[in-house]
Amino acid sequence: MKYPFTKKYQEEKYTSMMMGPHPLKLCEELLLESKIHKNAVVCDLGSGQGLTSLFLAKEYGYHVYACDLWSDPNENQAFFYQEGMKENQLKAVKADANHLPFEKEFFDAIVCVDSYNYFGRDPQFLDEKLLPYLKKDGYIYIAIPGMKKDVHDHIPEELLLSWNEEQLDYIHDIPYWENILKQCKGAKIIKIQEMESNEEVWNDWLKQENPYAIHDRLSMEKGAGKYLNFIQIILQKK
Repeated sequence: MKYPFTKKYQEEKYTSMMMGPHPLKLCEELLLESKIHKNAVVCDLGSGQGLTSLFLAKEYGYHVYACDLWSDPNENQAFFYQEGMKENQLKAVKADANHLPFEKEFFDAIVCVDSYNYFGRDPQFLDEKLLPYLKKDGYIYIAIPGMKKDVHDHIPEELLLSWNEEQLDYIHDIPYWENILKQCKGAKIIKIQEMESNEEVWNDWLKQENPYAIHDRLSMEKGAGKYLNFIQIILQKK
């Protein structure tokens, strides 16, 4: 697919902020048929250094809260100011996904690119920790790294060149996520499927001289990519 929005972010100052397979391409594909209206209040959950947050605010016109536990919100906010964004358009917030510091039903939508698998594997997470902050009929858009077919019972050696078993436990196939999501009482599944951009976003990441990208090459250059994919999940609050 083509990525007209992402093409605006090819400068090194943006690509150097990548923390995994190209987050903007994942985000753009995820929102291809978005039901989120312009000027919506959106949570970018697990926003890292804020690259996807900037993308959501600039390209889609959302009022975005960049929520991340590990990045420095002051540094992120300074980056947003440098990009011409005002705080009422894009605000950095230090936040734990399990303890969001917002009023109930605060958000029109929640977007989560390449991080939901770290905190969303608990079947109770959606109902107890996330949905209370989403307005009725609001949408959740998720893109997560996954497996084409679960191989945890016999992990191929090429995967173990870059990741250990504990790290790989964060990555699962579509049936795994379907089982978790079907236990949610407060939201319905609109879509769950493999993403088209998988190979391309990985190639973009592996070109980076980031030490994590260099380490990931060990597995990917030995063919580990044949086991991996990205999964998109779209949910709507009942």
